[in-house]
Amino acid sequence: MTRWGFVIDISKCNACYCCFTACKDEHWDNDYPPYTASQPKYEQFWMNLARNERGKYPYIKVAYMPVPCMQCADAPCIKATRDGAVYKRPDGIVVIDPQKAVGQEQLVKSCPYGAIFWNEEKKLPQKCTFCVHRLEAGEIPRCVQACPSGCIVFGDLDDPQSDVSKLIKSANAEVFHPEWKTSPNVYYIDLHKMTKYFVAGAVVYGDTDECAEGVTATLTADGRSVKTTTNNYGNFEFDGLDVGKYTVKLEYAGYAPKTIDIDLKTDNYLGDIVLAKA
Repeated sequence: MTRWGFVIDISKCNACYCCFTACKDEHWDNDYPPYTASQPKYEQFWMNLARNERGKYPYIKVAYMPVPCMQCADAPCIKATRDGAVYKRPDGIVVIDPQKAVGQEQLVKSCPYGAIFWNEEKKLPQKCTFCVHRLEAGEIPRCVQACPSGCIVFGDLDDPQSDVSKLIKSANAEVFHPEWKTSPNVYYIDLHKMTKYFVAGAVVYGDTDECAEGVTATLTADGRSVKTTTNNYGNFEFDGLDVGKYTVKLEYAGYAPKTIDIDLKTDNYLGDIVLAKA
């Protein structure tokens, strides 16, 4: 049985908003019974774009994450509905019936991902359906079709030969907020750019005042270590870190090693770190 899903590569998203615009174009003023009523022009984001700015000047990183309905296998909206107004199809797509769901505003708050919106004019909760009307016509969702960077990949999660299945396995794709236990059918690559932290710095040779390329940087926490080397600008970075205590040690032949203790609570740019000649 087919189980439709997305794999979204956050590193490829450049915030062009093509997915958002294509979704709006597909659904604004267009009904697709029995799956959706038309989406209003404003205040609904069936393909939303979350933005995460990390770090501080002069070291700032920005990531963007497309956020559709997660098409949860254990969907909270189904539990919150009345009269079977929300149901899951055999292919995994969760549908809000545009007739039965009229007046059921409680569905908006039932979604922990904020993916259900209230249509005040129609008194109707609404959300992404993976463009199920297009799937039944043999076409792909509009957001996937419109994405110029190939950030959104669509396919059958239960087919081991599909692109989405291969990406989940090869890129260690993960779901957003697994602790919510909704079993989403949307996976993300490089999700740490939205959910975790980094430690970075720039190393300088004290005797020459030049960028320190090739310095070994070792990050240690709880007895485990990971290494990297500085680039030609003397920069190093460790990403995907949880809150906690870390130690960074910098080493280069002919220079005295330097150790920095970090109590990481948010992204931490250490600035210029000077290595003294040994």
